Amino acid sequence: MSERAFPAPSTVSEQARAWLAFDVGELTYPDADDTDGWLALAAQANQSTARRFPIAELPVAVEDFEADGAIGYAARPHGADGEAIFLWMHPGGLLVGGGEACRATTAKTALSTGMLVWGVDYRLPPLHPYPAALNDALSVYRRALREREPSQVFVGGDSAGGNIAAALLLRAKDMGLPMPAALVLNTPQIDLTESGDTFQTLNGVDNVLRSLAPTNALYAAGADPRDPYLSPIFGDVSGFPPTFLKSGTRDLFLSNTVRMHRKLRAAGVPTELHVFEAMPHGGFGGDSPEDLDAAAEQRRFLAQHGALRRG
Repeated sequence: MSERAFPAPSTVSEQARAWLAFDVGELTYPDADDTDGWLALAAQANQSTARRFPIAELPVAVEDFEADGAIGYAARPHGADGEAIFLWMHPGGLLVGGGEACRATTAKTALSTGMLVWGVDYRLPPLHPYPAALNDALSVYRRALREREPSQVFVGGDSAGGNIAAALLLRAKDMGLPMPAALVLNTPQIDLTESGDTFQTLNGVDNVLRSLAPTNALYAAGADPRDPYLSPIFGDVSGFPPTFLKSGTRDLFLSNTVRMHRKLRAAGVPTELHVFEAMPHGGFGGDSPEDLDAAAEQRRFLAQHGALRRG
């Protein structure tokens, strides 16, 4: 494919245009069997995330917890006294984002939502491929259901976390567990086959994300990527709770998001789809007017379904 230039449009904020001037470029991955190489790549990325989101002086209290062997972080903004739990799955391409990075992004999510967030530090490959992450999410979800009514439990995830969140609801439904009050999927990584249109049309347009085929394969560890627990877009979503979906017109995962929206709508699930002008994968860095607008929409959605109701 020939090189193409995509200047930032005048239709977005100055902060958004500055973000679009940055390009992550092509990523280089270790060989599939290079365990040390994968671990080193993950450690470097996690350290970078933890430094980017320091939590020591943020107005949020974070406590570690354990649920049947799974690790999580409970983050509550100062002054937030609602009892609802937002069970949140971190991003990271099904490879990175755990440990201190997960603690940091959980605190950031708590501040963004204004509510108690349980961030699941789900296990990841190469040491813990599928289904370890899904098992961890299920363990924390079951603990949440022991401590709260389903109407006080909300589930969500960003990018790879959207995969785990959607797969969790498929598995919970198959097990006969109650659904949460609502689901949030921000630019979800829900198709490990990468079969959607924008994996072609926005390849090189999204300045943040490229194909994650190598990490998808590492995570699946030989399992069929079309299995709904690996690619929830292929699952039966009937009975899912009201769902919030977010993406952008430059997001490589735009096809994932709009396909999931249509699938949920076809199943009769009340669903909101928010697509932002020129937004690449994950947003414009977090502080642009567009990012703040998206966060406000998510808070409104959560509040509409009872997230901010006092316990």
